[in-house]
Amino acid sequence: MKNQWMEFILGNVTVKVSGKGIERFLNVLSRNGLYIWNVKRHGTETITFKMRLVDAKNIRYYARKTECKISFLRRSGGPFVLNRLLKNSGFLAGAGIFMAIILILSNMIWGIDIKGAKPATEYKIRQELDKMGVKVGKLQFMTENVEGIQRRLTDSIKDLTWVGVELKGTTFHLQVVEKNEPNKPKTYSPQNLIAKKKAIITGYYIEEGQKVIDKNDYVEKGQLLVSGEIGQEGENPKLVAARGEVWGETWYKSHVELPFKTNFKVYNGKQQQKYAISIGKLEIQIWGFGKPKFRKYETESTAHKIHFLKWELPISIVTKTLREREELTRDYSPQEAEKIALEMARKEIKTHLDEDAKIKDEKILQKTVKNGKVILDIHFSVIENIAVGQPISKETHE
Repeated sequence: MKNQWMEFILGNVTVKVSGKGIERFLNVLSRNGLYIWNVKRHGTETITFKMRLVDAKNIRYYARKTECKISFLRRSGGPFVLNRLLKNSGFLAGAGIFMAIILILSNMIWGIDIKGAKPATEYKIRQELDKMGVKVGKLQFMTENVEGIQRRLTDSIKDLTWVGVELKGTTFHLQVVEKNEPNKPKTYSPQNLIAKKKAIITGYYIEEGQKVIDKNDYVEKGQLLVSGEIGQEGENPKLVAARGEVWGETWYKSHVELPFKTNFKVYNGKQQQKYAISIGKLEIQIWGFGKPKFRKYETESTAHKIHFLKWELPISIVTKTLREREELTRDYSPQEAEKIALEMARKEIKTHLDEDAKIKDEKILQKTVKNGKVILDIHFSVIENIAVGQPISKETHE
């Protein structure tokens, strides 16, 4: 038979035929549409062959007209396998339930380990985790992923500088760095302080070293501000690490373009969730069938790996969050556009400055309205610390 898989599904039997006139008996079976295969001879008066289960019911009818004896040696195929499974259904059900319980327990949260936090901070972290649903006994795929947990903890607890979240097996491990930790004492090697950019000196505070500039002096980039050599001329100078702050007025230019009409997207708070099981590249929807309720939306997908004991299976629970969005258009007047463009320029400049730097003055050098947008070239005056360290080498000193 060519399609032996189909014969296995429908069931087949192995038949033993013994007696005289075996060849004639096989011809009778073939003429009456009973298909046989794997015919084997065992001696002169015995053969075995396979035939379909549905045909085996009729073979005795044809055997009565001959001198052949029929016996069934083996039954195989789908119906017999199913029958054996039904006889052992209790055992199979128990094994299935046991495996399901192990699978569920392997994907639950059984521990939350927090390191690097003070008791008060750890209490705040555990409270915030409870609000997020990250608690012992909760299924892992019903919580946010580690990136989401890390982001929410950092945003919610102001005492944290950084928190790392890692899921190992059934335990969440959190490594915490708190703010206001005592600074380790710094060790300095001999150095000068030089200007990191050209500026006009507006003030200074020298902790150590010899000042070589004064207020209102103009300095170029790389110019010496505070010397690390202390001592009288003609004597062996003492080398120290020059330290302090030298404030100067520096200058920046910014170019900003802002359209009068701006299109932007916002979420209105409405959302819909869908769940699926991902097996390799195959994704099977299990909840949230049908078309989305929204006409315009953004989709955010999160995949939670399924574990069995300590092993990670190639199966994931995929959560898709569909958030409805609205597209809005805002028209700015020339005055509004100029104001917003100035604010954009300020924010862009501050990204290049230290936190303690201040914008002293700003001046619009050129304003152009072209192609439906305002174009500004702006000059900023900034007060900032321009001093940076420059090591003093022994060769230079000698």
